[in-house]
Amino acid sequence: MTSTTATQAILIRSARSGSPWLSFLVRRGGLFVLSVWVLVTAAFLMIHLVPGDPVRAALGLNAPVALVEARRAALGLDQPLIVQYLHYLGNLFTGDMGVSMLTNQPVSEIIATRLPATLQLALLAVLVVLLASVPIGVTMAVATRGGRRRGLELSFAVVSVVLAAIPEFLLAVGLVYVFAVSLGWLPIAGSSGPLSFVLPVAALAVGPIAVFSRLIRVEVLSVLGQDYIRTARAKRLLPRRVYTRHALPNAMTSTLTLTGLLLAGMVTGTVLAENVFAWPGLGTMIVQSILTKDYPVVQAIVLVYGMGVLLVNLVIDIALAVLDPRSTIKEA
Repeated sequence: MTSTTATQAILIRSARSGSPWLSFLVRRGGLFVLSVWVLVTAAFLMIHLVPGDPVRAALGLNAPVALVEARRAALGLDQPLIVQYLHYLGNLFTGDMGVSMLTNQPVSEIIATRLPATLQLALLAVLVVLLASVPIGVTMAVATRGGRRRGLELSFAVVSVVLAAIPEFLLAVGLVYVFAVSLGWLPIAGSSGPLSFVLPVAALAVGPIAVFSRLIRVEVLSVLGQDYIRTARAKRLLPRRVYTRHALPNAMTSTLTLTGLLLAGMVTGTVLAENVFAWPGLGTMIVQSILTKDYPVVQAIVLVYGMGVLLVNLVIDIALAVLDPRSTIKEA
């Protein structure tokens, strides 16, 4: 038995006989590793499932045969598939994502140049969503509790449904037309300062804010009817303490499940926003690489976006375990 196998056996035995947290971490960590392997394998097969010769497609039909063969050899595409796969895995472990078919620039350098701009946009949009949706959802739940203010409840439902239904691409185009072209208040495109973040962040955040605030309102309304909330009120606790310390944490546990899906969608949604606003991130780069058939760059960006989605789901699962350890740990 190898040392790795022995370590895994020890962890499994410890999980079965010891801490439920260890069991949860082993189970969730194993699922994450399996998901990463599937993602990496799918990214590797991408270049081989493309009809025709990807090198010929990238270099053009008039490229000399010698150049095509040399480029295939440089990319390792002339070797057996299993050898290519093993080399691909080994290179990923060392941070080598290959080279661009068109520029011969290392793909890792392209990712390092473009990724910060995408992260700035995505993280700022997530922060805006959280800071806006939680207060809106809680406020609407408190204001409409017990069937009060039916007009406000109906207006909130209609506005949130309409905003959530607008595609990010159309919303981005509309924001550009109104605030950049017509009014001239904000930059049309590019990353040239703090004001250039306003429109792309708004395009990414408006839909999720509408969805999150509705989810939080429904969950808070459900929690406000529980016995422990009535007990907290009977103790004459301040309303702010009742809502923030007792109602909100319990309401967030079920909402976080759908929140993970929506945040993962926001990670990939940056592709559309970046292309509308000419943002110098991975979103514009992947579209350019697809159009020019630069498949190593496409592979690497797909890996980055896929890892972003997996990490978001992992963080959400851990947050659920922390907020509601009874159900999550019991499942493990």
